[in-house]
Amino acid sequence: MVASRPHIILSAAVSLDGKIATKNRDSALSSGQDRIRFHKLRAKVDAILVGINTVKIDDPLLTVRYAKGKNPIRVILDSSGTISPKSKIIKTCNAIPTIIAVSKKAPKKNLALLAKYPLQIVVSGQNKVDTKKLLRILQKQNIKTILLEGGGTLNWEFIHKGLVDELIVTIAPYVVGGKDATTLVEGSGFSKITTSSKLKLRNIIRQKNEVVLHYYI
Repeated sequence: MVASRPHIILSAAVSLDGKIATKNRDSALSSGQDRIRFHKLRAKVDAILVGINTVKIDDPLLTVRYAKGKNPIRVILDSSGTISPKSKIIKTCNAIPTIIAVSKKAPKKNLALLAKYPLQIVVSGQNKVDTKKLLRILQKQNIKTILLEGGGTLNWEFIHKGLVDELIVTIAPYVVGGKDATTLVEGSGFSKITTSSKLKLRNIIRQKNEVVLHYYI
């Protein structure tokens, strides 16, 4: 574990060709058995972190439902503070601890709207959320482990900055295809294999027609 920030676990389900969603943003790759597995994982961490695009596309609850355990704190990266009051995150923030991380560019009217709800607003970064600074802030709040359930762009943000400590990836029995389908990691990518993240395989679990790969970085 890195002393200056929480321990980050990136979790995702991907198709055989590395997609986490189709071109139409359908991301229903996990089986019922795998949902139970990752909800057990959710129950073990202090916080779940996603980006605003995930909230807008999937409207997730980010709670523990298919296993026993407490709900982790929900952390939403939302540089401009544009999360909808109609989202499940906002509608349930009175019952589930929620942090909205914004940048200094977030309009005052958006911040004023968020301030009406029982959630915590954390300002980190100038034009977009500074992830490294945010993690230091979260650590000071005794958040020691974070489950990153991001889309491809957010995953790249964390991986290329060296902020991911573990990857747990379920390989689902589908081939999605499509250049516009979202891959596990998007962004500009590493220019050379030698500069990319070096992974060490810790464990392999077979779940009927799926395989769960657990790597350390």
